[in-house]
Amino acid sequence: MKTRILIAGLAGGIAGILWVLAYSAVAPVAAAEVAREVTASIVPVAAAWAVAPAIGVALQLALSIAVAALVAVWAFNFLVLMPLLDMRFATLMPYAATLLSKVLFGVAMGSVLARSAPRLARPAPASRA
Repeated sequence: MKTRILIAGLAGGIAGILWVLAYSAVAPVAAAEVAREVTASIVPVAAAWAVAPAIGVALQLALSIAVAALVAVWAFNFLVLMPLLDMRFATLMPYAATLLSKVLFGVAMGSVLARSAPRLARPAPASRA
């Protein structure tokens, strides 16, 4: 089961990366710049590093696995555990509403963690001449 969650998360992350690549092929934005900004969002000082786009891709994949794990916890709770403990509680809300509550939980938790993390100064972007 853990391997399936890992693969599902990676598949979602790769789908996101492929979407950015396809979009950047027809829009005036470089995929490498998108990946660099992912890095800058998490580790601002690293945005100037040559490997920043690769770090951004790694962060995208890691976050995809985290999202898959969150969905797996929801699925276990609402499809296995809650029906065993209290079927009435498990059916009070539609599954989509309970899943959305977990997504909101993840967004809120991530926002608090991101805002409370020590910030490193982000260097000014290099000029493109």
